[in-house]
Amino acid sequence: MRPLRFALMLFLVAGLGSGLAWAQRVPLGVGGYLTAPRSGDPVAPPASGRTEAQAKLAAPTNQWYSAWVFGAPQEVIYAQPLTFRRAPQGMEVAWPAREFPATERGDVDVADVHRSPITVGPVAFEPGVPKLAQRGDWSVVFSLAQGGDDFRVHMAHGSPYAQFELSRGDYRVRAPAGAQVVAEASTAHTLVLQTGERRYAVFAPTGARWQPEGQGQWIVALPEGRRYLSVAALPDATPESLALLARHAHVHLTDTRAQWHYEAASSQVRTQFQVSSKVMEGAKLPPLLGLYPHHWRDNPAVAQGLGPTYSTLRGPIRLLAADSFELRLRHNGFVPWWPKLPETSPRRDELSTLLRADLRNARRMMLEIGDGPYWQGKGLQRIAKLLDVVEQEGDASAAKTLIELMQERMQTWLGGEARKTYFVKDSRLGTVLGYPEEYFSVTQLNDHHFHYGYWIRAAAEIALRDPKWAAPDRWGGMIDLLVADIATAERGRADFPFLRAFDVYEGHSWASGVALGAHGNNQESSSEAINAWVGLILWGEVTQRMPLRDLGIWLYAMEAHAIKTYWFDAKRQVLPAQYPHAEVSMLFGGRLSHNTWWTDEPRQIKGINLLPMTTASTYLADDPQYIKRNLGTLPADVRQWTGRGKSYGLGPNQVTKDIWQDIFAKYLSLADPAAALGQWDRWGAVELGDTRTHTLHWLLSLSHLGAPDSTVLADTALYAVFKRADGSRTHLAFNSGSTPRTVRFSDGVVLQVPAGQMARSR
Repeated sequence: MRPLRFALMLFLVAGLGSGLAWAQRVPLGVGGYLTAPRSGDPVAPPASGRTEAQAKLAAPTNQWYSAWVFGAPQEVIYAQPLTFRRAPQGMEVAWPAREFPATERGDVDVADVHRSPITVGPVAFEPGVPKLAQRGDWSVVFSLAQGGDDFRVHMAHGSPYAQFELSRGDYRVRAPAGAQVVAEASTAHTLVLQTGERRYAVFAPTGARWQPEGQGQWIVALPEGRRYLSVAALPDATPESLALLARHAHVHLTDTRAQWHYEAASSQVRTQFQVSSKVMEGAKLPPLLGLYPHHWRDNPAVAQGLGPTYSTLRGPIRLLAADSFELRLRHNGFVPWWPKLPETSPRRDELSTLLRADLRNARRMMLEIGDGPYWQGKGLQRIAKLLDVVEQEGDASAAKTLIELMQERMQTWLGGEARKTYFVKDSRLGTVLGYPEEYFSVTQLNDHHFHYGYWIRAAAEIALRDPKWAAPDRWGGMIDLLVADIATAERGRADFPFLRAFDVYEGHSWASGVALGAHGNNQESSSEAINAWVGLILWGEVTQRMPLRDLGIWLYAMEAHAIKTYWFDAKRQVLPAQYPHAEVSMLFGGRLSHNTWWTDEPRQIKGINLLPMTTASTYLADDPQYIKRNLGTLPADVRQWTGRGKSYGLGPNQVTKDIWQDIFAKYLSLADPAAALGQWDRWGAVELGDTRTHTLHWLLSLSHLGAPDSTVLADTALYAVFKRADGSRTHLAFNSGSTPRTVRFSDGVVLQVPAGQMARSR
C-alpha cells in the first residue's frame, strides 16, 4: 500500500498522458481481459530506461534497480553493500554512511545514505542516461551510451565491486572532497582512497597509467584492448583484504541465476545460487560473492570459506570466492483449514451465534472499504475463511451460498465486460492491471503480489470445492493470468517478467513497482507476500501442476526465512543496536522504519506484518518467547503515542483502542493458546480481512490442538503439527489429489489420507 507523493507526479505525467490503443476484450476461457484501460482510467508509466533489446522483453518492475528502468536516474540504487547514482560526469559509487533519522516519536529509524562517492566516467564523451542492458537474477548491467559510444556499469547484490567497461577512450576518476590517497597501499594499477571512515580501491587494468588532473581527480589512460575498471569498497584497512579484492577485481559477472528444488521426501527446499563470469585478465579465478546473513547463518556448508565482512543495513555481508553456493531450508507446511472442533469444545454456542451473524452480513463484508482489486481480494479471502468454518460446522446450505457469492463476485471482475471492474493485459510493459486502481497499482505498478495473492488464494479455495469452475476453459485461465503476472518462472519473456516482485538474492519481495524514493524500494506487509505464495501452493495443488506448487513452496520458504531475519530478527543478530523496536515494519533498500504508509498508530504498525492470519501463518511460530516479547512492546508504544496527543475513537473512522485485537490474539495463540483465547473480546474490533467467526474458531482450535510444532516435518506439501502443554502432538495432512496417499512424518507418525480430505493423528 502506497501514498502518492506529490514529488513523483511529474514522473507519472508522461504515463498518464500517453495514448493507448482502443481497448478490446480478449476472451480467455469464459472470462476475458482488455488490451487497454477504458477511457478515462489511468495507465501505467513508460519504462524508458531500457535498451532496444531489453524493451522487447517485459519490464522488470518491483526490483531494487527499477527506478532507473522507469527513467529516474537521479534515484539511488541500493545494491548492498554499494550504492549507485548517476552523475553528469558518469556514475557515482559509495559504501553508504549510517545515519539515525529522528522520528516524530522522538526515537530513530536507521538509514544508509549515499554519501562521499567515487565518481567514474568516460573522458572521450559525455555519458548518456542509464538504460538497462542486461539482467541476471541478482545482477544488472546499465548502459550509459551516447551515440555510437558506450559506457557500462555492472552491479550486483552482495558484490563489493562496481565494474565498468568503455567502448573507447579513457576513464576519469573523481574522489570526494577531503579524500586522501593511501600511499602505502596504492600501486601502479591500484589507487586506494580514504574518505572519512570508508576506504576504496580503484583497480585499473595491467598497462594502465594514472595521470593526476587536479585535486582528487585522475585520468586512467588505458592500454589498447583493456577498457575496463573496477571500484571496490574495502571492508577494512588490512593488506590481506586489499590483496583479496585486487586478485578478483577483474572477474566480471556475466550472469546470475538461482535454481530451486523442493524435496518432498525430506521436506527440504534447496536453492543453488550460480554465477557465470568472465576473467578480463590474470589467473582464472571465481568471482567474489557477498553473502547476506540469511545465506550464511546456520549454513555450515559455506561457513568455512567466508572472508572479510561488510557492515550493512542487512547485517554483515561476508565475502566468498565461488561460482556457486547452496541454501537449504525446511518446508514447514500448512493445511488449508483446521478441522472440526470437538463437541466438548468450550464456547461452541458463542461460535454458532457469531457464525449466524457473519452469514447474514457476508455480502457486505466482501467489500467494506475500497472497491479495487486489493480490497476486493481481501473480501474474497475473508469469505473463503468464513467458508472453512461453515463447512467444519456442517452447514452445507450456507457453504453453498458462500461459494456462489464468491464465484459471482469473481466472475464479474474476470469476465472483462463490466464497466468499472476489470483486468487489462498491458503488452507494453508485460503486466496485468486491475481496475479501479488502488494504492497506485497502475500508475506506480505497486503491490501486485499483495493484491493478486488474495485472488489466487480465493480461487484455489473455490477450486478445492468446485474443480470444474477452475478449469482453464472456464475461469482458471484468468486466474492463471494473475499467477503469471506475479510468478512467471521463465526468464526472458516478453509477456511477463521473471518473478516480478521477488528479489531472489535478498530472499524477499519488493512492493513498489517503480521503486522511487530516497531510500530505494521497500516492502511493508511481508505477511501479505507470504499470503501470495500460499495462494500459488494451493492453486498448484488443486490444479495438479506440481512445478507451480513447488515454485510457491520455494517462495514461501525463502520469504519466511527473510522475514525472520530482517523484519523480526528474534535473536537480534542483524538489526543495528541503535534500532529501538522489536521488529521492522517497513524495510527499504536503504532504511529500516517503524511506521506504516497510512498511520503511525502502533497497533497497525505491528499488525501490518502479521495479517492476514490464516492457517499458513504458522511460519511465525518458531520462537514463542519472541512472540510474547514482540507483543509486550505494544502497551508502551500506545502510551507513547497517546502521550503525543494522538487519540483513539471520536475520529471519522471511530478507531478503537483494541484495533486489530483479533490479529494479536491469533498471533499470541501461536505461543500461548490459552492466554490468547482469554484475551480475545468477541465484541472488540476485527480487521476487515477476517471475521469474528474465523477468529474464534482459530483460537478454539489451537486451544485444543496446541501450539504449532515446527520440529516435525512430513513428506507432503500440505501438513501441520501441533504440540500441547503435556507434550502430546496432533498431526494433520491434507490430500488435494484424486487418489488416497500415505503421509509419513519425521517423528514416525504415518497417516492414510483419503482423496480430497484431511486426516489427523488424534
